[in-house]
Amino acid sequence: MQLRKMMLVLTALGAMSGLMAGCDDPATSQGSCSSNDECGETEICHPTAQVCVQTCNSGSDCPDTAKTCAPLGGTGANANTRICQCSTDVLCNGGTGSSSTDLVCSDLDNVCVTRCTSNSECTGTRTCNTGTGQCEEGDTEPEPGQSCSGEGLSTCGYGLICTNSVCSEPPAPTCQNYTNFPNKADLGTSGPIIYSTALINAATDAFCPSSQPKRVRIRIKAYSNTPFPQTAAELSNFLYVQTDGGRSNASISSSSGNYTVTGTNRSNADIIVNLCVAANSTTNSAGFYFTDGNFVCYQSNYQ
Repeated sequence: MQLRKMMLVLTALGAMSGLMAGCDDPATSQGSCSSNDECGETEICHPTAQVCVQTCNSGSDCPDTAKTCAPLGGTGANANTRICQCSTDVLCNGGTGSSSTDLVCSDLDNVCVTRCTSNSECTGTRTCNTGTGQCEEGDTEPEPGQSCSGEGLSTCGYGLICTNSVCSEPPAPTCQNYTNFPNKADLGTSGPIIYSTALINAATDAFCPSSQPKRVRIRIKAYSNTPFPQTAAELSNFLYVQTDGGRSNASISSSSGNYTVTGTNRSNADIIVNLCVAANSTTNSAGFYFTDGNFVCYQSNYQ
């Protein structure tokens, strides 16, 4: 009887030690979750990693795998809640003495998570980099060659234009205006992007001086990630480039219809530019650009 009792005690102690070892195993990932209700009393559900994470007041409250105590961040209800955050994959897996590589310290969330092997193991639109085991931000904007609809930015990445239902790079400029243009450093893909140019008409007009009496009107469409000004007079970064590379502010009439801005954030502009040319002129080569935007060559032919 005494021997039986001793065996039962030893069995219970063995089970307890097994549980304690499991709790201390640093290579065990945090439990997955979708709400705080699924986590422990001192834990919250990380909104993007979707794992339970320990809350803290200081680093001393945190395990060795994630010793940094810092605010969660973001805009959610728990944005200011301090959580235990990791710093390296090695520490997530138990330190240099551990051979485990099952966990990674998420580059996006700074918490230990299971190394991913496919996109299905990542949350939201994130995609799995199988080389690093990290879930990375997915690219939600079509790249060149992907389909789109309409014109301008459409659903393409910024700097691209929707042409014939395909996201494309704007045409590379090859005109003399561009080759002679000395300020190419003023160009880029972060400023307003011109996506359409078209001739409206060309006719003798009192708008132009007698030495160059023919007025050529060209419609230019552009999009921007910052609001276009409300009036053409405020548009200071839109330039016209001549064939010799010289530049000047594009000439826009102040009369109605020559400058139209649309979009919820004034993101699109429809601009009519005026060029004055000789009376016998039948063709013109012009260059246009916005500061930090693309350079567009336009050859207009008229009577």
